[in-house]
Amino acid sequence: MFYYLEGIVAEILPSLAVIDCGGVGYACKATSHTLAVLKKGQKGKVYTYLNVGEGVFDLYGFAALNELNSFRMLLGVSGVGPKAALGILSSCTPEHLAAAIASGDERTLTAAPGIGKKIARRMILELKDKISAEMSGGEGFSAAISVPAFPGKAAEAAQALGVLGYSAAEAERALKGLDMDNLSLEEIIRQSLKKMAK
Repeated sequence: MFYYLEGIVAEILPSLAVIDCGGVGYACKATSHTLAVLKKGQKGKVYTYLNVGEGVFDLYGFAALNELNSFRMLLGVSGVGPKAALGILSSCTPEHLAAAIASGDERTLTAAPGIGKKIARRMILELKDKISAEMSGGEGFSAAISVPAFPGKAAEAAQALGVLGYSAAEAERALKGLDMDNLSLEEIIRQSLKKMAK
């Protein structure tokens, strides 16, 4: 229904930003990272997700598309609702999340409030399966992963970029030229995202 909202940031409250668009204030539930980007009284833009259910009509706002993509991805995991997904993305950035899923790092996921080991394991299992399905679907990440110049760490980074919604071709371009031997997986993903943002 709404793709994004752009207007004056009228209020910033705990886990909530109010965006004034033409005299109408839209209350958007938001992560700590998005709230840190928005400045009260200044123009702001958030990409939105509308959650509608029985007695529920909540709008979520994200300063970056990769944060919105990560939120949607988390909602696809059984047992993870909007509140939990927002909590996860408040405790770690999309880059950290992608690295944690790619490397099976339960500790990073359980740092979020209300996320225990059981849900963390389910997230890793279900999202890795999803990536595998995309890989076997023809396009997937096979091109990025099979490039000889990209050993194991780069393949994990390509999968993590896939979790964030990037194609195999985009991942391949972003990973070229990065120092795979000396950079951590998290730093490889961060630098890849910076290259794609240019």
